[in-house]
Amino acid sequence: MLRLEGLTKRYPTGDEALKGVDLEVPKGQVLALIGPSGAGKSTLIRCINRLVEPTGGRATLDGMNITALGVGGLRQARRRMGMIFQEYALVERLTVMENVLSGRLGYVGFWRSWFRKFPQSDVDEAFRLLDRVGLAEMCDKRADELSGGQRQRVGIARALIQDPALLLVDEPTASLDPKTSRQIMRLICELCEERGLAAIINIHDVLLAQMFVPRIVGLRLGEVVYDGPSDGLSPDVLTEIYGEEDWEATIKKDPDGDDGVDGVEIDRERLEGLI
Repeated sequence: MLRLEGLTKRYPTGDEALKGVDLEVPKGQVLALIGPSGAGKSTLIRCINRLVEPTGGRATLDGMNITALGVGGLRQARRRMGMIFQEYALVERLTVMENVLSGRLGYVGFWRSWFRKFPQSDVDEAFRLLDRVGLAEMCDKRADELSGGQRQRVGIARALIQDPALLLVDEPTASLDPKTSRQIMRLICELCEERGLAAIINIHDVLLAQMFVPRIVGLRLGEVVYDGPSDGLSPDVLTEIYGEEDWEATIKKDPDGDDGVDGVEIDRERLEGLI
């Protein structure tokens, strides 16, 4: 279980990105983090694995206090936290296989990683993961030859080869077309279910969050203002998260529920104009 207790982040300018966030994510649960730009979503994810150092509070994963770890302990703890980035963070000149295997760098020694000498068990697992994400035939392609959706699949496989207990996913669909966005969200959620992984997905697309994720947490100005089921995003809740807007007109009832959102369809254009 991931537990955040009073997590804060204050920058030298005095700006508070996070204001005492309390949150629990049980094993196997996928959570979508929504909110306007500047709400603290990316900061929250990066404070958990300490890519950004929190100012106060605690983040614990299965009882391990991540916020109190030194350099060596943090390096080991990061093995258990797979990160999937908005801009993929692949090494363009390396192959798909080499990029996936880079997720094992925290487990192998310096010289083995330098010469890319990974154990056969790691190579076998990389092949299995590439097959699972639909890239089995692209293992020898360079990363710069791939489409955006293919790059994101490589990033997913790289995160999973760490054998993590937690996935931290930062805007996985921001650069993708609508069809590919659905495929990527579906893939992430399926993999989390298959592996019993907890995950926090920072996402701007509220409709996608509702379609695929059962629990949604809304942030505004560094504070949690909503934590509940995806079908609980009423006009009042959306106003609390994003601010005043004619949400009654923006949320349209769809009696057939064709979008898989329990009969609620959000006007994507109007919502994206606010975030």
